Amino acid sequence: MASLTVENYVKTIHQIAAREAGTDGLSVVSTGQIAKEMGVSPGTVSGMIKTLTEAGLTTHTPYEGVRLTEPGARLALKVIRRHRLLETFLVRTLNMPWDEVHEEAEHMEHAVSDRLIDRLDDYLNLPVVDPHGDPIPRADGTVPAVMGQPLKNMPASNLFRVVRVTDQDPKFLRYLTDCGVVLGAVGEVLENRPESGAVSFQLDGRRQMLGHEAAGRVIVDLIPAND
Repeated sequence: MASLTVENYVKTIHQIAAREAGTDGLSVVSTGQIAKEMGVSPGTVSGMIKTLTEAGLTTHTPYEGVRLTEPGARLALKVIRRHRLLETFLVRTLNMPWDEVHEEAEHMEHAVSDRLIDRLDDYLNLPVVDPHGDPIPRADGTVPAVMGQPLKNMPASNLFRVVRVTDQDPKFLRYLTDCGVVLGAVGEVLENRPESGAVSFQLDGRRQMLGHEAAGRVIVDLIPAND
C-alpha cells in the first residue's frame, strides 16, 4: 500500500493537471505549482518527485515539469474516489455542511480500504458527483463527464443552475452559502461586466454579486428559456 505522502502527492499532481488543462490528469505540472498547492518548499517537492519517479508513478523532465504515469494516475484516482465518496457520505448521512467535509475526508481517505469504499458507493446509490459537484471516479478508474461553464462566462439575461464549485476553501464555501450559491440553485445573470470585474445575478429574489475570479470558480449549466 502506498504511503500517505505518496498518495497526497499523486492526488495533488492529478488535480492540478485536470484543473489547469481540463484533461484526464496526465498533463505536465510544474514543481512550483505542486509546492504552492501543498504548502511546502520547491526543494521538498523535488526530493519527493525523485522518489515518485523511481517508483514509476511519475516522469520528470528538467525545466518542463512532472507528469503522472498510468500507474500514478490510477493511484491518484483511487485516492480521489475515496475522498469524494467520504465527503458525500458525511453530507448525506451525517448532515455535515459542505464547507466542513473536505478537511475531514483528507484525514479519512488514507485509512479506509477499497472494499469499504466500494460498499460505501453502493450504500450511497453510486453517486456521480460529490457535495461540491466534483465527479467521483468509478471503481474501474473511469471518471464521469461533468458539463458546465464558469459563471463569469455567462452573458446577461441567461438562466443558470449551479452544478459545481471548484474551490473547497471553507471561507469561500460559507460565503457562497450566504449568497444562496449552492448546488442546484437556479438564478439569472443580471449583468456581466468584465471591465468592472463583476457578475451580478438574482437568486431567490435576491440580487447578488461575485467578482470575476470568484465567479470563475462557480460552474453552472445554462437553462434554456423554455424550460
